[in-house]
Amino acid sequence: MEWARIKTADGQVLTGIVADGLLHPRSAFGSDQDAGLPVALDRATMLPPCIPGKFIGLWNNFHAAATQNGLTPPEHPLFFLKPLSSLAGPGSTVTLPPDIGRVIYEGELGIVIGQTCKNISVERAQDAIFGYTCVNDITALEVLNADPSFPQWARAKGFDGFGVIGPVIQTDVDWQDLTIKTLVNDRERQSYPASDMIMPPQEIISHLSQDMTLHPGDVIACGTSIGARPIRAGQNVTVSIEGIGDLPVTIGT
Repeated sequence: MEWARIKTADGQVLTGIVADGLLHPRSAFGSDQDAGLPVALDRATMLPPCIPGKFIGLWNNFHAAATQNGLTPPEHPLFFLKPLSSLAGPGSTVTLPPDIGRVIYEGELGIVIGQTCKNISVERAQDAIFGYTCVNDITALEVLNADPSFPQWARAKGFDGFGVIGPVIQTDVDWQDLTIKTLVNDRERQSYPASDMIMPPQEIISHLSQDMTLHPGDVIACGTSIGARPIRAGQNVTVSIEGIGDLPVTIGT
């Protein structure tokens, strides 16, 4: 099942299930209650498929990248938070601030939480997963390391539009079968298997739930692997995961 959010031609924002090129509105995220007539997707604008209360990103969560960069696999997720103002959806234009320096894309798999969980076990964590989505965790590298006394994770990853998610939340997919790809101007730049994760989704959720309560709609970006490269104005960047969809953005200035 695919969940999405759209903005209709008359300005309505709707959440619902996607089927046969239509959005079937529901009363709320994850609800079974109908909320109106179906709307053709080709007559609407796709929005981020949920509005996360928390947008959590992971660092150093893939074996290939850890090996390439000489990093030790962590025992607990290494994470940062992206502000809600960084959220962007498919087809957005991401404007780079002036004089920001080098900025990179990071194609990632995103976990969407479906139920409130605190101190949840690994065994129970699967029940907390609503589904999966595509993520482009855009990062300003020179901002991140500008001050040697304090790595600026929140600022480097928190500019407007730097947290791209979508196009849908897919509830019926096995994460271990997925491959995350990133294309720049239709040229493939990243292609890596989700199965190379150091910590799988259930373990990520269990650990994070010891640190904070997770709520429905929260998004966890699972981290990226090798192949993240700089982007510049005028380029089109698409994160693509077969079984979920394509998440394109245009880089602007």
